[in-house]
Amino acid sequence: MGLQHLTISPEIGKDIKAMYNPEKFTASRGVQFAEIAVPGLDAPIVQFVRGQSEKITLELFFDTTDQGTVDPVQDVRDLTSKVYGLMSVLSHTHAPPRLKLKWGTGGKLFNHSGTEDPWCVLESVSQEFTLFSPEGVPLRAKLNCTFRDAWTIDQQLAQTPRESSDRTKIVQVKAGQTLSEIAWLNYNDPGQWRPIAAANQLDNPRLLIPGMVLVIPSLTPGQN
Repeated sequence: MGLQHLTISPEIGKDIKAMYNPEKFTASRGVQFAEIAVPGLDAPIVQFVRGQSEKITLELFFDTTDQGTVDPVQDVRDLTSKVYGLMSVLSHTHAPPRLKLKWGTGGKLFNHSGTEDPWCVLESVSQEFTLFSPEGVPLRAKLNCTFRDAWTIDQQLAQTPRESSDRTKIVQVKAGQTLSEIAWLNYNDPGQWRPIAAANQLDNPRLLIPGMVLVIPSLTPGQN
């Protein structure tokens, strides 16, 4: 099998093959947490808010000097514009196209455990032109590209099913909330307020103080 070129495959349109494979790429990802201040505690409670998209940053190199460096020459932007155009808004979706990055049969760029390649979008591109013809036509360019994964909701739930009632959590009571409402938000069942009351030793479940922190215990299959 010959050299496998990195390929950008838009959901609509032709594939774009890298002229030269990148020497390296960077993968990064983060998660967002919120700090909940609780009076009387030395430190705030840290609560998970949401995950963030994974990003892949890589550099693509383009060169048209094999077509000549004096008239006639080929403007390297004839090639780079295909990548640059992946950020253009499509008329029927009102958004840039989704993409898939492919590099041979086993070269995964995005770090995920599934067998399906994730959809992504081209978030940013910066072009650097480094060689010009005597007439000023750019002949060589480097594109620094950042791709962000763009999983659909169905893909995310299929990859990592969420089960709200089988994990112990901590929540902060909001003004006007009742224990039944908190049970509904966490167990999808307002009648499951008793496990919360027991876990937090609440003598009077109706007297909830805004700002107080409650432990939401996990439910066994018999309880849920």
